[in-house]
Amino acid sequence: MTAWPVLIVGAGKIGRMIASLLTGAGDYEVTIADRDALALAAVTRPGVKTATVDVSNENALVDALQDKKAVLSAAPFFLTETIARAAKRAGAHYLDLTEDVASTKAVKALAAKSRTAFAPQCGLAPGFVSIAGHDLAARFDELDSLTLRVGALPRYPTNALKYNLTWSTDGLINEYCNACEAIVDGEPAMVQPLEGYETFSLDGVDYEAFNTSGGLGSLAETLSGKVRSLRYLTVRYPGHRDIMRLLLQDLGLRDRRDLMRDVLETAVPVTKQDVVLVFITASGTIGGLREQISAVYRVTAKDMDGELWSAIQVTTSAGICATLDMIRDGSLSGAGFIRQEEIPLARFLNNRFGSHFDPENSGKTPAGVRKRLVAA
Repeated sequence: MTAWPVLIVGAGKIGRMIASLLTGAGDYEVTIADRDALALAAVTRPGVKTATVDVSNENALVDALQDKKAVLSAAPFFLTETIARAAKRAGAHYLDLTEDVASTKAVKALAAKSRTAFAPQCGLAPGFVSIAGHDLAARFDELDSLTLRVGALPRYPTNALKYNLTWSTDGLINEYCNACEAIVDGEPAMVQPLEGYETFSLDGVDYEAFNTSGGLGSLAETLSGKVRSLRYLTVRYPGHRDIMRLLLQDLGLRDRRDLMRDVLETAVPVTKQDVVLVFITASGTIGGLREQISAVYRVTAKDMDGELWSAIQVTTSAGICATLDMIRDGSLSGAGFIRQEEIPLARFLNNRFGSHFDPENSGKTPAGVRKRLVAA
């Protein structure tokens, strides 16, 4: 099978990580497109081409997608529809990382009768958590509740927020401010962000979790009528939620998101020393007996080819790369809308990119993983 030429839109932290993984695999010819020349100048991975493109211009994107098999969007959520429309016009497979509910609905509409695949929400949450959650749910004869909890956390918190920026600031604010999909008492519902508060401990560490927007992806639709309670919660260290609620709700910064972004980016430092925690619990009946099953995944920052990549970069990028890989090898449909929960968990974890979620690979890239990344 010949190498696939692909276009990554966005030369930020995630776009560069995706490019690194795909070029390391040896099966992809990678070009990164961005309108920011400085961001493109930071792309130093051998074998990665760059292109200065106004990624908000649909026609310019169509031109950039000529002869490309797929486009992977690592751009802000408000560019999702533009990039997806360009992909359809160019006849390229489309994949993204967005958590935004409205733009995902637009992508689903574009996927109707499409001859190429449209796979939104391929990152961590939504993305891997939907795959792992659906796998857990499928073990029950009757499913009562499913709770998905995900956090990208600093390993060494020192400030009052007990948080460092590891992800898009705009995306973070979006998740904290927008209404959240859920299933409550068996019915689809919208619940408020920062509510649904709970605390838990794992291996002696205390955490809190609360509602945030977008993490369920299409799982609420998939499990509608099959579960009494379905929730997605963001995980933080205790005390974080109350400070964010003070800023966003009591001080009204949810209505001044530009100011909120400036506050966070000025006051909260970035870190690559992070950990991604996924904690899922499901309860229901199996063989006539009530049972609860939990699943925990931890991924820490990894050193690959002499460069340290944060856990959120690794997990987000591994998700979209694994989905692309499975479209390429035919194990996922090459046409129409792809829901993340349609991907079997075992197949995802056995994929050369999905294997980064394997607990045995946490914190490093063993020789066996490198071999799989190189082999076609």
